[in-house]
Amino acid sequence: MKALLRLLLPLLTFALLATAARAEPDTKGSKDPSVFTRMQGFHINRYDELAFGKHDFPTAPGKTETVEGRYFKVIYYANAGTKQPSGLQITRNYVNAAKALGGKAVYEFEDGGTQYAVVHIPHKDADIWAEVSGADNGIYNVNLIEKQRMAQEVRTTALVLGNDIKTTGHATVYGIYFDTGKAIVKPESDAALAEIAKMLKADPTLKLNVVGHTDNVGGMDSNMKLSMARGEAVVQALVARYGIAAERLKGYGVSSLAPVASNDSDAGRAKNRRVELVKQ
Repeated sequence: MKALLRLLLPLLTFALLATAARAEPDTKGSKDPSVFTRMQGFHINRYDELAFGKHDFPTAPGKTETVEGRYFKVIYYANAGTKQPSGLQITRNYVNAAKALGGKAVYEFEDGGTQYAVVHIPHKDADIWAEVSGADNGIYNVNLIEKQRMAQEVRTTALVLGNDIKTTGHATVYGIYFDTGKAIVKPESDAALAEIAKMLKADPTLKLNVVGHTDNVGGMDSNMKLSMARGEAVVQALVARYGIAAERLKGYGVSSLAPVASNDSDAGRAKNRRVELVKQ
């Protein structure tokens, strides 16, 4: 019997080690988000994904940046038998991975024994923001946003624009797009331009000031010129592509002087970058 045990003991020991090292299954339907893999020896315990959501990323003591886009929340647990890394080791791994992809660490800090790191990665398809948090307990979290323009399903119609102008004297249009710092109307603006043209053709007596608005990023003088150029670009598009008489339209710009939201967040700045139609 003793001889048999001596023969079996190495096999039993190997079996126990193999069991300890075996990866535990991820939560059904889960995956590592976007550009990151995971720490070795961890599995996904919880997974949430939204086609469009938001997260408040810490950027400095007492400050956050709200970022909207495709949202992922992943909670990782260490597999049984895995040597558990420290919270700092976890966050530094993600910071180094972000830097290798051309990104940067936005903010790193410790709170109540938990390490936090916020990283930002400019990506070809979408800006990626991630917050990683972990303690020395074999658990860590990743909140990640792929910052993309939301697919616009609710569109501004000619009827809505016309009603706004009749009741308030002006109407806001968010479906007109420009590249950063430029005043060339992008092709994806066609749907909004078509609705403006439809409204103008329905009321041949209506004359409009087309007013460009910017956020507060950049200097006042340069933004004033940019907003004016954008207002005039919309006028030219309506005249050249939709046959609206030039004398019915006048382009203007007011830079960041008339915000409709705070410029302290991405979401607020996006609302402030707009075109308004004002009845003459």
